[in-house]
Amino acid sequence: MTTKIINQKKSLFLNLEKLILTNFKNYTSERVNFSPTLNAIVGKNGMGKTNLLDAIYYLCMSKSNFSGNDRNVVQKTHDFFRLEGQFKRKEKKEKIVVKVIPGKQKIIERNGTAYSKLADHIGLFPVVIIAPDDTSLVTEGSEARRRFLDNTLSQSDPNYLTQLMRYNKVIRQRNAALKNMAIQHRFNATLIKTYDQQLLEPAALIFEKRKSFLEKIDPIFNEFYQKIAAHQETVQFNYKSKLIENSLEELLEENLEKDRILQRTTAGIHKDDLAFHLDNSPLKQFASQGQIKSFVLALKLAQFDFLKKIKNTSPILLLDDIFDKLDSSRVKQLLDLLLKNDFGQIFITDTHETRVEEIVKDLKIGYKKMEIKDGQCID
Repeated sequence: MTTKIINQKKSLFLNLEKLILTNFKNYTSERVNFSPTLNAIVGKNGMGKTNLLDAIYYLCMSKSNFSGNDRNVVQKTHDFFRLEGQFKRKEKKEKIVVKVIPGKQKIIERNGTAYSKLADHIGLFPVVIIAPDDTSLVTEGSEARRRFLDNTLSQSDPNYLTQLMRYNKVIRQRNAALKNMAIQHRFNATLIKTYDQQLLEPAALIFEKRKSFLEKIDPIFNEFYQKIAAHQETVQFNYKSKLIENSLEELLEENLEKDRILQRTTAGIHKDDLAFHLDNSPLKQFASQGQIKSFVLALKLAQFDFLKKIKNTSPILLLDDIFDKLDSSRVKQLLDLLLKNDFGQIFITDTHETRVEEIVKDLKIGYKKMEIKDGQCID
């Protein structure tokens, strides 16, 4: 490992000081110390750079950013994995330990005490990750865009996460009831109405929170995009929800026959979406790959700015293979923007051994470079 400190700035509100990995993806056993400012993680493809970022994300969010199943996270020759992180949060030391046996047990401990509900951990250590597959926000279906909304708001508002879990649980119950009724050829309108009533309160809160969030980040998003794209075009996003014009109660009643036929709930906030535009035209159809990447990057930076203001602390920022999104001059501009605006602790991966060093050498900030090879940090 190589460490260079130049005019190190004062301690940040939140930073990860040390990470210990056991049986996590391609890391059998590894211990890594980090700089509170910029951490450059270099190495060839497939060595474990992204896995290291995912371990940090897991410590903050209690799940992988890249896989929804813990069986894909544990090292193939083992049946458990463990992560330990030593954080400094608002000048206090915080120890987070994750212990997982996929399909059987998941325990997260904070300072030696296990959470009774994993949801209580979300938002204490805010994190934003920017990765090459973020273009799925534009190229894939509405689920990816709702996931972006839910990820942000779950970290910023514990009640949002509570109500989202409540809503999703009732939707699952309602869908199961619709399927069972179809099998039995017997429709129970009273039971469906009971589920409908349970959906109204959480749906209303989720809808209002999403709408408010998008209104707040709109000017920030546009400002970041113009800095990244050098004022070459205009960009917009619009919230698409049937709750803008109708109450959920009306929508559920209106779609009841359709729900009976399809055996699933076809209206609600679980169908919300975002529409992205470039110069008033659909982004997906008319934007270049570079414009899509700049759009998504600006959206993620706006997410970061929103969380920073709400949480009164800079989230940990994970930049995975950012050079896949932007050329070196744009990356230099981006890092200059981030570091001069106190973006907190930053992790950036790169396949080029010295490129990040060359970019930051004139920025006069503290940074640490580490090389990853086959799941190990090489001195």
